[in-house]
Amino acid sequence: MATAKTLIKKQKGRNDALLNQTHFLGREIASDVLALHLDIATTETLGETEDRALTALQIEGARTAIRALASLAEIGELDHLGGGLELIPGLLMTLAIVDYEQRAYTIEHAHTSIGYYSALAAFGFVEADRVVETFRRGLDFPGHVAWLPGGTQLNGGRLGVMIPTAAGLALGKRALCDQAWVIAHCGDAGWISGQALNGFNAASVHGAPITYVMHRNGIQLSGSTASIMDVDPRSVIAALGIEVLEIASLHDNAALYAAYREGYGLAQQGKPSLIYPTGFSGEDVTLKTFGERYGLADAVEAFAARHDVPIDKPVWIPGSLMSFRDTEPMLECLFLVNALPGGENHHDGSMQGRNAAEVLNGAMFQPTAEQGHALATLQNRGTRTVITKARPAPGSANLAMSDEKAATVELPTEKASPRDGAAAAYTLLAETHPDRVFVVSCDLDPSTKLSPARAHLSDDHQFEMSIEEQAAALMANGLAMSSDEPQLNVVSTFAAFFEGIAREGFDMWQYQRNLNGINEGLNVVFHLSHVGACTGRDHFSGWGLDWINVGLTYLPYLHRFYAPADARVAFLAVKDMAAHYGGHIIGIPRDSGLPILQAQDGSGPLWHPSQAWEAITAYRKYAGAKHAILAFGAPAFLASEAAETLAASGISTDVYVVNGLPLPDGALDNVLKNYAGVATVEDGKIGTCETGLRGFAGLVSTACTGIAHAHVGITDPRIAPSEGLEKTWAHFGITAEALVEVVEEMRREA
Repeated sequence: MATAKTLIKKQKGRNDALLNQTHFLGREIASDVLALHLDIATTETLGETEDRALTALQIEGARTAIRALASLAEIGELDHLGGGLELIPGLLMTLAIVDYEQRAYTIEHAHTSIGYYSALAAFGFVEADRVVETFRRGLDFPGHVAWLPGGTQLNGGRLGVMIPTAAGLALGKRALCDQAWVIAHCGDAGWISGQALNGFNAASVHGAPITYVMHRNGIQLSGSTASIMDVDPRSVIAALGIEVLEIASLHDNAALYAAYREGYGLAQQGKPSLIYPTGFSGEDVTLKTFGERYGLADAVEAFAARHDVPIDKPVWIPGSLMSFRDTEPMLECLFLVNALPGGENHHDGSMQGRNAAEVLNGAMFQPTAEQGHALATLQNRGTRTVITKARPAPGSANLAMSDEKAATVELPTEKASPRDGAAAAYTLLAETHPDRVFVVSCDLDPSTKLSPARAHLSDDHQFEMSIEEQAAALMANGLAMSSDEPQLNVVSTFAAFFEGIAREGFDMWQYQRNLNGINEGLNVVFHLSHVGACTGRDHFSGWGLDWINVGLTYLPYLHRFYAPADARVAFLAVKDMAAHYGGHIIGIPRDSGLPILQAQDGSGPLWHPSQAWEAITAYRKYAGAKHAILAFGAPAFLASEAAETLAASGISTDVYVVNGLPLPDGALDNVLKNYAGVATVEDGKIGTCETGLRGFAGLVSTACTGIAHAHVGITDPRIAPSEGLEKTWAHFGITAEALVEVVEEMRREA
């Protein structure tokens, strides 16, 4: 453990050094930015001045992006310049509309981050020179979308995940705001992912006030969209219940604003929409007309001649142009989507080998006099102040349950499922805080026992997602971003499903930056029911046997990971979980025959509803004990049985129940220092000789410097009977007898 502590200390030093070099940190940042704000509810059309000013801002943003990539090229790096340039026009329109309270936005195709940062710079949220000098270097401007002043809290990662997450954000805001609306920019690749399709369905089924803006450029990572996934998104997405709003081009400010206004109107009626740029096509749409449309007649003619393509060749002009304004790459992308000689893919665009001054001298990087005047007029209006507040720190006060109310709850005193205790706590919380509890379900609430709590919630605080576990988990992440006020956002399903398809909900936490510069778990409860082998007589292939390792994997992003051993401590776990802001996992055993743990003095149950949750509970203590058993989760009562057997044979052995992780600093060491040897027991996979120790066993063994240790858990999960709890555990060697044996063996070897 000493080595691990040294490594952790050194890593903290490196973390602190990086944070000291980071610009955007703090609990609250005030930004004085361009006073361009369009009230989508009352402003019917885009004015000429705003139209021209937006175009001038687009040019400023595009120039910043080119300069940033030129700077990056100096160290031999590239980025997604093509998509970044393409994002700027639509995103600037969005920035002019959102208010960061009722109306928010996010970006699904987050690799377009240089466009995002450049748009923020154009508005004045960040310094353009800082973007140029530090993009993809340091912590301020990473290569995917990250939260900055004026930016989106939903930092981007894998394609598709923001579709359901943004739906969750919109649903949360609908419940909390009068005129909620979320704009989600997306690409023409991620929409086909499973989580995206489920997300569109979620938005439709629950009437999310959201408008998706698809940047349909016809290009994906390795080639044209037609060569990879030649499917028209409109019919698929419309079939999922999203209203498709077609416009010719995202680069037409007035038309785009009109589409935004229509999308906003639909959102207020509970109808999600997708703005889809069709582009231009037909016999009269040629390379020549493309050049005329964008003021590039000579450049288009020269490029076409160089590749022996007739200038009157009919083409499809995408309604969202990859590498927009960067003449040569834009033409290469146009030729690629039309399968013409000279076509090149600029998904991974760069400035390597290119002269930035020459690029910026291109025709589309020069504002007209009218555009420059409009922007100057706008800048002379003064500024508006936008406040960006950090999310509360993990562990901050959240939803409290009074001791008086807790004391009124009747909890089981003999055998029961831990689900019963958790259900009682959720129900009391929902009854006490109905406006601040949200539940996302996967058609399993009668079994996970969230149903009683949902009976106290209005329809806009509970969302049934059937068996769309992945989208449900992502929706909960979005709900967490709908407010920084105290809120309990619960997504519940079986552990087996979370270990599989729903893991995306956890993984997203790994790239959710807070304004302290740290990627932190969101204010979400992942309620994993039916953990371990303790699932009645269901076949073991459906069990969540790896639940402890899942929790340990995501522990850096959690406030706490709870493993209640009985119904009463499950109540305390949910009460504690709700009281603290942050990411949480709770693993609830199913079995209805689990004993309620009893105090050693015979005074009754070990835990009472009005007491505080604790990470470690001393369950059995014997005079002169040199050994101890540490139990994690449901098998805790086996440790008590083993300790009684050992005591009868003269081997005093203490027992501790570990109720959750992480343990307070020094807590485990303070227990271990009292013993010559310790054993652990858990209902989960603890690894093999080939993998090494895993699970709770692995955690304890790391701390056992100079202390004998032995472990009981699942080593070979490949076969098992379909039996009740005791026979299934016996098959896996999770028994009181096994614990007695390992303690006796440690004593003999001492």
